[in-house]
Amino acid sequence: MQASRPFLVHGQWKSGERLAPVVDPFTGKLVAQVTHATESDVDEAIASTCSAATTMGQLPAHARYNMLQQIAALLYRRRDEVAQTITAEAGKPITDAKREVSRAIQTFTVAAEEARRIPGEVVPLDWTPGFDTHLGMLRRFPIGPILGITPFNFPLNLVAHKVAPALAAGNPILIKPAPQTPLTALLLGEIALEAGLPPGGLNVVPCDNALAERMVVDPRFKLLSFTGSASVGWMLKAKCGKKKITLELGGNAGVIIEPDADLELAAQRCAAGGFGYAGQTCISVQRVYVHHSVADVFTTKLLMYVARLKVGDPADETTTVGPLIDHAAAQRVEGWIGEAVAEGARVLLGGKRRGSLIEATVLSNVKPEMKVSCQEVFGPVVTVTPYRQLSEAVALLNQSDYGLQAGLFTQDINKIFYAFRHMEVGAVLANEIPTFRADHMPYGGVKDSGLGREGVRAAIEDMTEPRMLILNLKDLPNLPEKSV
Repeated sequence: MQASRPFLVHGQWKSGERLAPVVDPFTGKLVAQVTHATESDVDEAIASTCSAATTMGQLPAHARYNMLQQIAALLYRRRDEVAQTITAEAGKPITDAKREVSRAIQTFTVAAEEARRIPGEVVPLDWTPGFDTHLGMLRRFPIGPILGITPFNFPLNLVAHKVAPALAAGNPILIKPAPQTPLTALLLGEIALEAGLPPGGLNVVPCDNALAERMVVDPRFKLLSFTGSASVGWMLKAKCGKKKITLELGGNAGVIIEPDADLELAAQRCAAGGFGYAGQTCISVQRVYVHHSVADVFTTKLLMYVARLKVGDPADETTTVGPLIDHAAAQRVEGWIGEAVAEGARVLLGGKRRGSLIEATVLSNVKPEMKVSCQEVFGPVVTVTPYRQLSEAVALLNQSDYGLQAGLFTQDINKIFYAFRHMEVGAVLANEIPTFRADHMPYGGVKDSGLGREGVRAAIEDMTEPRMLILNLKDLPNLPEKSV
């Protein structure tokens, strides 16, 4: 354990008198104390990020490629240390933490490749009479200083999804990490410095919410990239004015199980998707709609898989369901389960709390207006509801303020395309759970689930500005032919 962890501004580590504890969600023990930035520290960090814009914007593609590849290599070298840090501060089971580090390495590797192929195009302009000699060229240029605000649940890879495309595009970025999990972001700052990132290319600044809001409204930042709760995300958007903004917010992901589905696969995947990291992902399986003709068989299989999941110490390699981020979160989930039961829901499995642990819980007889259905549980709770027609199931799935990702298990391609046309989500997954994400794919949602898309290439589009060059190419005079 460290006594005090400084923050990173302009390539230097800064300490101060404001200290905030980082607590292990499972044991409740102090992991470290982190220095929080003051108002003057924040001013310095913003100025640093802005001053680095010219240097970052002038880096050639090969330099950005090499820098990102070096970050990936250093992350790989320190992968065990980083995974253990994630487990200590986030309570994420160590197997999931190791997987997160591997994903972040992939994110930086993809970003390195994308740095070398940011697209442009030639735009013919001779469609209009009189423009016969005009030709257009479109290129994308770095947008400038970026502010990234990140959540606790993926303290490395969701930071990487802001840092990697920003650096690939030639932008400096300031990261304000989640108060519960700043240590992993600060480790990434160490790695970026070792990789040779110019001062101010990445600043990592833990601070309180008031100072974070001050950064949000600062016009020197050209883009805010926020991942977190819907309520906070939309509130920050209202404060942003003319600034570009991307929001990756919450969800209450739904899955539909048709009678022709592979029920064994569907049950196994729903158990994995609903309870990994105690359901603390925005695409965790939360609502399962199963055709009435196979509801009993599917539910039995699901309960069998869920009952096998180990709940407990996240440092144990065999644990699947670790603690929630703190006792308050666990008490909230326990309260929602109790409220649903009081309104007629039935607990098929689990439902109990021990400290910050919630048992893997499966509920039936759930009404759409119950919090466990219509809101984001962000805990290890899955509801199972029968239906009779696919159109009914899609309507139930769409009966949500969220629309991030959704799954459908069926062997019928026509049903898959029906779902693709009618589901109000950012992605439809056929014979897969909505908890699936490949780090290079465009990722994001509709409705309260967000605005814009993440995924390295999609993020680079938001982090660059298209600029046209228009050439007026005069005809050459007739030249005399050369004699042979």
